[in-house]
Amino acid sequence: MLPRPHPADSPSERLAALAAKVRADPTLVYARSEDSDEHGKPRRRLHLPRLPRRGLLALGIVVACTVIGLGSWWQSPAAEPAPAVALVSTTAAAQELVVNVVGEVATPGLVTVTSGARVADAVRLAGGIKPGTDLHNLNLARKLVDGEQIAVGLPPQAAPGAAPSKLDLNAATAAELDALPGVGPVTAQRIVEHRTRKGPFASVDRLREVEGIGDTKLAKLAELVHT
Repeated sequence: MLPRPHPADSPSERLAALAAKVRADPTLVYARSEDSDEHGKPRRRLHLPRLPRRGLLALGIVVACTVIGLGSWWQSPAAEPAPAVALVSTTAAAQELVVNVVGEVATPGLVTVTSGARVADAVRLAGGIKPGTDLHNLNLARKLVDGEQIAVGLPPQAAPGAAPSKLDLNAATAAELDALPGVGPVTAQRIVEHRTRKGPFASVDRLREVEGIGDTKLAKLAELVHT
């Protein structure tokens, strides 16, 4: 509210004094209204920018989605940690097998192989098969068993208590013939050479044609060989 002028002042003095007071306090010129307080000072209002209706709607949707998402996350149970799995080694040491290789090989005797090895592996470790050895009775692809004996170029052994099987005179090797009683390495080699030159034996009696085989030896061989 403006102060009242003194009655003794002249109009120019009153106007100058009023102007000085207005410059010192500009709020004196505001009229008291609903925008002024009880002392006549204007009230300050905060004016916010007006948003369009579409903007207000989009803002409301964003706020609602945010609230729903936070509520779902808050109510969801915490993930349980995965149980620890113990690692078990499946690598086992390879089992070793010991077999005995005999017969027509370079170095007969015991050889050591790994589990799953075959007869051919044991024969190779024994130095290999001698040239000219008959292998029709030997299965080189058979898997080995610990402690077994492998006979290379030898006639198969008969089962205990069973009659010995006769040797095929036209298929036997020199080593197999040499194993027969009364037949040495020289006679065995002559039988093989006779068979090679003149063909298979038609009968056991044809052994008489081989040098070194007489009637006595032939009688013994007749019980052990066949054609």
